[in-house]
Amino acid sequence: MNVLALGIGNILFGDEGIGVHLCNYLKVNYTFDSKEHTITFVDGGTLANMLIPLIVEYDHVLLLDCVSVENAQIGDVYSFSFDKIPSCITWAGSAHEVEMLQTLHLTKMMGDLPQVHVIGIVPEVIGEDTAFSLSESLLRGALTMEQNAISYLENLGFHISKTKNIPLQEIANNSYKGF
Repeated sequence: MNVLALGIGNILFGDEGIGVHLCNYLKVNYTFDSKEHTITFVDGGTLANMLIPLIVEYDHVLLLDCVSVENAQIGDVYSFSFDKIPSCITWAGSAHEVEMLQTLHLTKMMGDLPQVHVIGIVPEVIGEDTAFSLSESLLRGALTMEQNAISYLENLGFHISKTKNIPLQEIANNSYKGF
C-alpha cells in the first residue's frame, strides 16, 4: 500500500500554511517503518488540480490543511474521511481550500479517488500579511493534528518513532527551502 501525506496551504500567509508545515514537521521529526507500506510526504502548496496525477497514484491520502468551520474556535482540529465530511465544514476560508475540495470531487467523479483522510485546523490568520509565523492558538492545536496524523498512520500499519524534535515554528520558518 502506498500512502501520500499531502500538506496543503500557502506558506506565505501565516496559519494558512499549516498543512505544508505539519507535513514537513512529520517528515523531519519521525521515521515511518513498514515492510508492506510506503509513505511519501509532499508539499502540495496551492497546486490543487495539478495534484490529480499525483493523488491517483496512491492507495491512501492523508490531507493536512486548514479548514473553515461554522462556530468553531481558532485551533480546533477536525479529523474525518473525505467521504464523510461533517456538515459544519464550510471549506470557504481561502481560495486554496475551495480548489482542493474541487480537486478531490473531480478525482472522485473520474473514479480515481483513493481513500482520503483529512486533518484540518481552524486558523487564526489567513492571508492578511506575508508572514511565516504561526499563531499561538494554531501551534497548540497543531499538537492535536500531529497526534491524529500519527494515529491514522499507525492504524494503516506503520511503526512510527520520533527521532528529532525540531519545533513546528522552526519548520514553518524554513518551509520555503523545502525538506
